[in-house]
Parts: sequence; C-alpha cells; structure tokens
Amino acid sequence: MIEQQRPSLTDHEPGPSRFDPFSALEWRLAHGRSLILGPRGHLMAIINVTPDSFSDGGRHDSVEKAVEHALQCVREGATILDIGGESTRPDAEQVSAAEEQDRVLPVIEALTRLENAIISIDTYRASTARLAVAAGAHLINDVHGLQREPEIAAVAAASGAGLCIMHTGRDREKHPDVIADQFLFLERSLRIAEAAGVERERIVLDPGFGFAKDVAENIELMNRFDELHALRLPVLAGTSRKRFLGAVTDRDADRRDPATAATTAILRLAGAAVFRVHDVAINRDALAVADAMVDVRTKGMEP
Repeated sequence: MIEQQRPSLTDHEPGPSRFDPFSALEWRLAHGRSLILGPRGHLMAIINVTPDSFSDGGRHDSVEKAVEHALQCVREGATILDIGGESTRPDAEQVSAAEEQDRVLPVIEALTRLENAIISIDTYRASTARLAVAAGAHLINDVHGLQREPEIAAVAAASGAGLCIMHTGRDREKHPDVIADQFLFLERSLRIAEAAGVERERIVLDPGFGFAKDVAENIELMNRFDELHALRLPVLAGTSRKRFLGAVTDRDADRRDPATAATTAILRLAGAAVFRVHDVAINRDALAVADAMVDVRTKGMEP
C-alpha cells in the first residue's frame, strides 16, 4: 500500500478551489480542545485589556472589568474570547512584553477557572504566547502573521495551540492586486509554520481587514473573499468597527456595529468560518440569518 503524501501547508490551487468552507473541519487547539468549523460560523469576542484600543480603549483595562465583559460575551453567543494587551491601531504606543503579560495573564487565568470558552491570546510575541498557553489559552492570534517573531510558530507547535495567522500590509511593499498580496504574504507565513512543525489542522488564516489597506482595497477584499479558499484553510474575518466601515457609513467607531453585522452576513455566505467582533449580540443575529441560508444551500447540494 502506497502512503499518500501529505499536502504542504502552502499548497493551493489557482482558480476555483476544491476546498469547501462549509464542510465540517476540526480546528485542533491546546489542552485537548478543538472546534468544528464549517457548518456553523463562530464568534470571537474582542477583549482588549488596554487603555488605548481604537474603539473601546480603557473600558476593560482591569482584570475584573475584562473578565466581566468576557463572561457577558459568552452569554451573548461568543465561542472564543480573544484577549489582547497591546493596541494594534497604527499610531498606538508599543508596550513592553512584561507590561503586555501583566495585563493579559491574570485575565486568562481567571477565565480558565470561571468559564469553559475557548481562549485566544492576541499577541505577536513568542514569550507572551508561551506564558498565555501555559496559563490556559487554547490558541494564538498573531496579527503579524509569524513574521515579526517567527519563534511564535515554534511555541504553537510545542504547545499544540491553535494558530490564527493574519495578513498585514504594514512596513512592506505590497503587490497591487489584493488577492495576490494575500498569497504572497500568507504563503511565507505558512512556510514559517511548516518549518516549525505546526500541523495544518491547527491553522486558520485572517486576511487582515484594515491593516494597511485603504477603503477600496478592503471592499475589493470582501468582494473577492472566496478566492482565499484556494489556500485550503479556514478563514477568520475581522472587520469589526474598522475605519473602512466608517468611510462607507459615515459613522464613528462606536456606531459601526450594524455595518459590522452586515459584513458578518456577507462574509459568512462567502465562506468565512470565524468572526472577530466587539458587539457579540448583533453579530450573533446576523450570523444566524447567514447560517440559515448556508443550511438551505447545503441541503440543496446534497445528492
């Protein structure tokens, strides 16, 4: 019997992909946890333990406030809690690794004791990721796509953590085509993950809406979202309250949740698996409608 060769993490097909984003796929995470992606969309709640995040800075900047907010997000329908200790807005002040860890680790430890939700650590630092997983986090969400501190991939491999690899256009020359630039960046990230020994079943991709992308680029990325499935991995969408939604709707950041919910429904129908959001309740309803449409489509395709 000839053993079938396992596909590389970087394998993808040009044009229409055989990858079905609505078929059940197990996302393997740390501490023996996993999450089924595909048939139903999942909400990842943003829990910023920061004083300066662009739309909710300072609201949850203590352990008690962050934990209370996280528990409320679970009650509203969040499957994943994404804990971050450093703002990712373009003009944000960088914090030290020690300060980041002082902010996030007590929150993760408290949530591990109080709640059975899946916990994500939003960091690009290998040291923070290692400590966060040890404290109870199940997955690592890296907005620099493993390319700022590549050692973070080794942390994911050694701990068995799930890994969300995000695309960014910051601090580099971009390809003029938005999808070609996604492949250019993410294939490099996937090579880093593969070299570190990260299993394919632990990876989700994020196209990085708003990260060094103008309004037209973000809209085009939404329009061509299904082309990302050529990478044959589940995709997370993070549009919540982003500036391009403000440009489209003429709304300030704290009034962009209806527009965010619209993108949740649109991108779910385009095959997104996970949605990183500030307002869980409104996006839960948008996702419920989109999932109902996915059910009809799926049943219509059954033999």
